[in-house]
Amino acid sequence: MFGKRTDIKPKSAPAGVSDTAAGDRDVAVKTSPPAPPPPAPAAETNMEPIGGDNARSEQYYQIKTSIFNALIDTVDLAQMAALETEAAREEIGDIVTEIIAVKSLVLSVSEQQRLITDICNDVLGYGPLEPLLARDDIADIMVNGAAQTFIEVGGKIEKAGIKFRDNAQLMNICQRIVSQVGRRVDEASPICDARLADGSRVNVIAPPLSIDGPSLTIRKFKKDKLKLSDLVNFGAISPAGATILEIIGAVRCNVIISGGTGSGKTTLLNSLSAFAANDERIITCEDTAELQLQQPHVVRLETRPPNLEGAGEITMRDLVKNCLRMRPERIIVGEVRGPEAFDLLQAMNTGHDGSMGTLHANTPREAISRIESMITMGGFSLPAKTIREMIVSAVDVVVQAQRLRDGSRRIISVSEIIGMEGDVVISQEALSYEVLGENANGKLVGIHKPGEAGIPKFMEKARYYGLGDKLAEAVEQLNEVYEREKPKLLAQIVR
Repeated sequence: MFGKRTDIKPKSAPAGVSDTAAGDRDVAVKTSPPAPPPPAPAAETNMEPIGGDNARSEQYYQIKTSIFNALIDTVDLAQMAALETEAAREEIGDIVTEIIAVKSLVLSVSEQQRLITDICNDVLGYGPLEPLLARDDIADIMVNGAAQTFIEVGGKIEKAGIKFRDNAQLMNICQRIVSQVGRRVDEASPICDARLADGSRVNVIAPPLSIDGPSLTIRKFKKDKLKLSDLVNFGAISPAGATILEIIGAVRCNVIISGGTGSGKTTLLNSLSAFAANDERIITCEDTAELQLQQPHVVRLETRPPNLEGAGEITMRDLVKNCLRMRPERIIVGEVRGPEAFDLLQAMNTGHDGSMGTLHANTPREAISRIESMITMGGFSLPAKTIREMIVSAVDVVVQAQRLRDGSRRIISVSEIIGMEGDVVISQEALSYEVLGENANGKLVGIHKPGEAGIPKFMEKARYYGLGDKLAEAVEQLNEVYEREKPKLLAQIVR
C-alpha cells in the first residue's frame, strides 16, 4: 500500500495507529497501522447513508471531520500539498483508507471514494467548492458563511448541498484563492477582488465586516468561451441581430455595453471583441482580469489596490491614461465605474475607433446619463452640454443586455447615438426585443424587431469596410422574420 511514497516529514500518529517502522518507504506517514480488525456489522455501528453526490448528511460531516483530524495528526499537509497533484491524491487516499480501517468504519466503496475525494479537495484544492467549480452549468457561487452556499443555474438561485467544516476552513480557502494573484484577505484587509485560474471572478468580504462568517462570491466562466453563435443558440439574439452585432464589431464602432448585474455584459463584450482584426493591437483595462480575447496581439492590464499603508494603488483611470501611450488601436475597459469614463471618451475621440466598455445601467438612455454622472463625479468642471457633446462624438452604439424575470438573458436593444437637439442627446434603435407574453411553461415569449429608422446610421462605416450589402441583408432579414414569426409566437401566449 505504501510503495509510492515521497519524502514528507511525519507527524504524530492518530489514535489507534501504531509506531511500526516502514522500512522501504520514503513516506509522509510516521507510522503504519496494525492489521485492521474485522469490520463490525452494520447493525452494531448504527450507520446511516452519508448522502449522495449533491447532499451530505450530518453523520457524513462528523466522519469526515474525524478522519481529517486524524490525517492532520499523521502527515504534514503543507509538504503534502507541495507534491504533484496526482501523487498527493494517491498518498492521501492510501492514508485515509488506513484510518478508516483502524477506526472500524463501515463504508461502501462509493462512500469511501467520495470521502477520499472530499478530503483531497480540502487539502489540495478549494474544498467543498471543487464539485461546484467543475460544473459548467453554474453561473455564480455564493457562500454565506460555512453553513450556507447558493448557486445560480439557468438564471435562478438555488441552495447547494454543501457546507464547510467551519468558518476557519472557509477563510483558509478564501486566502488560498486570493494569494494566487498576489492579494490578501484578513482582518486588516477584509475586502478583496481576485480571480481563479480559469478567469472566474472572485469577491471575498471577511469578518468583522461580514458578520456571519466570510462571504465568498464567484462569478464563473464557461470552460468553452461563448461566441456570438452561442448567444444565437441560447435565444439571446436573433441570427439577423447577431449579424448586425458582428458588423458593429468589425467596422470599429465605439460601443458601450450596459446592463444590470448578471445580465451577460462581459460575455457579450467578449463576443463582440472577437470580430476585431487579428492585426490590431488591443489593450484591456480591468479591475479583475476576466476578459478572454482571442486575438494574438492583446495586452492585459489590471488595477492594484493600496497596500496596508494605503500606498501603491493603481486605479482604472491610471491604466486608461497609460494605455494611451502604448500605441493601442482598440481600448477595452472591463467596467467603467468612475472618472476613467472621461479618459475612455477621450480615447474614442482621438483615433482609437472600435474601443469598448461596459457599465451598469437599466436602459441605453440611462447609460448615457451615467457616463455624464461619472465624469462629473470625477471633478471635471465642464458644462453639461460639453460633456454630452463629447459623448455624442465618441460613442456610436449602446448595446443593452438584460436578465428577464424568467431567468433568461436577452440583448434587448441596440441603440445608435445620432446627435443632439439643443441639450438633449438623440438616439435611435437599430433593433429591440419585444416581450409578447408568457407561455404555458412560465417562460417569456418575445422576438427581436427592427428599429423604426430602417437603415442604421453606421451603414456608412459598413460600406467603408465593404460590409454595406451584408448589413442591408441583415436588416431586411430582421424585418422578414419579425413579420413572419410574430403571429406564431402570439399563438403560444397563455392569456
